[in-house]
Order: sequence, then structure tokens, then C-alpha cells
Amino acid sequence: MQLVFNRASPRRIAIDQFRLKSVQEAVHKAVRASGVTPTPQQASLSLVRIDTTNSNSSTSSHATRMFESKPIDTTPGKLFSNMPSTVITPINRASSIEGKESLSIMPPFMVSAPGKVIVFGKHAVVHGKVAIAAAISLRTYLHVSFPSKSNRTITLRFSDIQMEHTWNIDDLPWSSFSKSGKKNYYYDLVASLEPDFVAALHPFIEEVSLEAPKSVRKVHHASARSFLYLFLSLASQKVRPCVYTLRSTIPIGAGLGSSASISVCISTALLLQIRALSGPHQDQPLQEYELNIERINRWSFVGEMCIHGNPSGVDNTISSGGNAVLFHKKYEDKPPLVIPIHCFPKLPMLLVNTQQSRNTATEVAKKSIMNAIGEVTESAYKILMSSGFDPNSYASLKYIDELVTLNHGLLVALGVSHPRLERIREVIDHAGIGWKKLTGADGGGCAITILKSQSLGTTDSHGNGTHHHDTSSDRSDSIAADLDTSASIMSNNTELNYKVLGPLEARPQNDRFEMYDTTLAGDGVGVLWAAILHNANEEKSEIIIDQEKFLKAEGRVGIESLVGTMSMGQRDLRDVREGWIFWRRNMVHDVGN
Repeated sequence: MQLVFNRASPRRIAIDQFRLKSVQEAVHKAVRASGVTPTPQQASLSLVRIDTTNSNSSTSSHATRMFESKPIDTTPGKLFSNMPSTVITPINRASSIEGKESLSIMPPFMVSAPGKVIVFGKHAVVHGKVAIAAAISLRTYLHVSFPSKSNRTITLRFSDIQMEHTWNIDDLPWSSFSKSGKKNYYYDLVASLEPDFVAALHPFIEEVSLEAPKSVRKVHHASARSFLYLFLSLASQKVRPCVYTLRSTIPIGAGLGSSASISVCISTALLLQIRALSGPHQDQPLQEYELNIERINRWSFVGEMCIHGNPSGVDNTISSGGNAVLFHKKYEDKPPLVIPIHCFPKLPMLLVNTQQSRNTATEVAKKSIMNAIGEVTESAYKILMSSGFDPNSYASLKYIDELVTLNHGLLVALGVSHPRLERIREVIDHAGIGWKKLTGADGGGCAITILKSQSLGTTDSHGNGTHHHDTSSDRSDSIAADLDTSASIMSNNTELNYKVLGPLEARPQNDRFEMYDTTLAGDGVGVLWAAILHNANEEKSEIIIDQEKFLKAEGRVGIESLVGTMSMGQRDLRDVREGWIFWRRNMVHDVGN
């Protein structure tokens, strides 16, 4: 099990003290404005602590534990009106204390979840075949804030699709979601949507984006349905007013798991607010750690059902736990088998979005060649898991390259490619910059290419984009011998310029391709308590991320610069950003048992 923590240092301690002071100032301001005096019971309940006392220990982490109380609480969490001097309280589930509604003094917090690519088994996975999928470093970010003075409302804001709507909390159909025998609890396994719940949500969904075109309303309604179903299933009517603000660097509708990453973010935020998650922290038992990932995964699957009807579950599985997995959902009425692939090559990848719309439901209706795709996936899994596989070896990756090429050929034969994707394949093959080309979202969508590089050691990625140098010079079969130096990467706003991809860049503006520099097999869902980050590009080492800053961030680069889980810079200088902590599935895990 790998946990992403930075070790304690004098600099880390100073940062923690700055963060703590900033949060305390915000808390005290909220308390003064409210005029409410916190009760001893409220002040005694603490969950998250920043440890600033052990600056000499080489083994202490900057965030000791996210939960100091019982890791999985079977009772609803409470809102808190005061904290001891070293406590940050990330809970926003309201309850009645001494007959009065408690005061939320939570600072804003953030959740982030990755997108995904299906490396092998695309389309066949929805027909019960195995698939190999991996997380990518493109991510969705959710900012959760708690207005100090507000009507009893919740707001969902997703500026990337021009969606914003506010609901009155007390008007929502709580009674429908609380009916005896039908109510869902956070520890339940929900395998299907309850028709009565969906029907009860209908009038609240219909009021969203009334003036928008029909096609836009359809997208907004799906988002609202997913959010409200999760909110009413996990929250309570006494919840305090909240604003949920989403931004994403994942292309929407391109087959990269954008909707699943959103569902994972929302599910994680709600589960954290009701104290149904713990960690991640270094001392967390493996069973508890895996339980947290699976709880997020299962509820995000509910959100996916609200959007897609009958999703495979692979998207939310990868977005929850990250890394790369073999995924097999053989039976509709049972959870899938999920086996992490530890040695999946963590390599840089070029993702090219054709911006060609597609309809997955129509494409997957073509069932021919599914068995062959399944066999290719199984062959790839056996190679990746074999004792002789070396992710730093040209010879090992050559086998994967051949299977990638074969997999793409089967998808073409299946009829789910597109002329724009084939143009990309031709250019990449001619340039020789990567391990052939793989269709990532077929019938349009995206193409992915695992890039060749100067040295596999310099592009090996850990977590979300952390890169390190390997100065070893005795690899006789290093991919460095096959380098095309013209494939150097230069960032340019939301598109990337590759010298070898001139033919794509030179096309008319209305026929351009969006290109993204990303990495495979990174971390899963991450949390930032509170929304305060170290920013190496600013003179001020710490910035508080409020809703206004978050909304003003321009494009992918702006979002990543402000709140990204990795520091910005050259490829080999990126590092996991201080403050973010992640879940990452690493152990064999049969969800069905």
C-alpha cells in the first residue's frame, strides 16, 4: 500500500503553522459574525489535526490523521462551532444540539479525482469481458464551501458546462428518500436506482436550465440527477447550506471518465461530510484503507447510474483508487473483480482529442470481435503480471506495443474508429514518437500514444505526475536508443505543440485537435484540508483557495496552476503538491467476496 505523505521538516512545520493560523482566523471570524457561543460538546469533537509538535521526527507526516475519532462512525456526524488550537474540522452534517441547530464553521475544502483510459478491452468490457484501465493525470476538482450567512440552500456550480442551480434544502423530497425499507445508508451496496427516488427528483431536475437549448439541458439534467440522488441518499435535511463548485481538466464526452471523476468527487465530499470515511494516513490498517476506497467507489457508481443507466463500473473504479487495474464485471447482479496491476508502466502519454462527438450506447451495440478483444486483454495482463516483465525494458514494452497495435486493429474491424482518429494514427506512426496508437474513446473521442523518451528513468511517474531521474547507464536495451528527439514537449495553454505533429496543428481551426500531455497510472481520489495550498509560482508561499479564485482560473493551465495536485513546471521537475493526500488502490481486491 502506498500513501502519499511528505515527511516532516522545519519548512513543512512552518507551512502547517501558517495553514493552521489562516484556518483559525477564518473560524473565529465566522463565530464572531454568528453571535453563537459554542457548547463544550461541540468543542470536544475533533477529527482532523495538523501536527506541528514533532519537527525532529523523520517518520511523522505533515497530516497525522484525518480522523482522531472512530474511523467509521455509524451515527451522523455533527457540525462544530469551535475547535482546539490544533484542530481543523471537516464535517458538515447537521444535527440538533440542545434543541438548537449547530453552527458550521468549516473552512472550504477540496476533492480531486482522475480521469481514465481503457488501455485494453474498450467496448468489450460492457459485454462481460476483461479490461485493463489506468488513471491519467487529467483530473476533476471540486471546491466545497459553506456560506456563513445564507438561506437554507445548496448550490451546484459547474462552469465548464455553464451550469449553475440552487435548491432550497427544505423543499427537497427527503420523505421519499427516507421511506421505511427503501432508505439507503452510507454502508449499503446500491446495485440499482430506486424508481420512486428518481420520480421524486423529476420536478427538481426539470427546473434546471429552463432557458438552455434541449441538448444542453439534457447534460445539465443528468448532472443534477446524479448530484441530487447522492445528496439525498447521504445527507440529512438538517445539513447546512453548501456550495459545490466543479472544474475539470478532463475533456467532456471524450471517453476519459469525466462523469465518473465528477461522481467520485461528489461522493467523496458527501461521505467526508457525514464522517463515513477515514484517512488516508500512514498508520491506517489495510482493511480500513480499502474499505474507504470501496465506499467511495460504490457511491460514485450510483452517480454513474444516474447519468449512464447501465455503466460497466470501470470508470469510477479507476477514478476512486487510481493506478491501473484488471477489471471484470461478469455478472450484472454482483460487484466486479478488481485486481491492481502494480507493475503497469508509468509512462508519459500523448492524448489527442478529435472533438468528434460519439454515442457509446450506439457503438457498443456492435458485438462482433468481442471475444478477440478479450483475449488480447488477457494476454496483456499475463505479460504485465509475469515475473520477467520489466517496465523499464524495451523488450518487455515491445510485447505490449504489439498488443496495443492488435487491439486497435480489432477496434477498427469492429467499426468503432473514426477517420479523424485514423489521421492521428498515421501521423504518429510516421513520426515514430510513441508506441503506436491506441483508440481510447471510439467512434470519435480520443487517441492515446505512450511516448518514447530519452530515458525511461526520467519519465517514470509516481502518483500524479511526480518524476524522478534514473542515471543508470547500463541498460543495454534502453528505449533511449530508439529516441526521436523531435518529440520534445512544449506546453501551450490547453493544447500541446509537438514538433512532429505539425500536420495536425496546421489543419484549419475548425478541424483542430486538442492535445494533452499526461501520465498513466497515477493516484486516485485526493483531499485537500483545508483549501490552502503552497504555490511555488507566488511570492506568498500559501494561498487560500476561495470560490472566486477557483472560478476565475482560466482553462486547464489556470486550474492546475491554482489547485492542481502537482506543481507546475518542466516534466522532470513536477512533484506532488503539498497539502493533497490521496487514496491509491494497490492490493489484490475482489469486490465480489
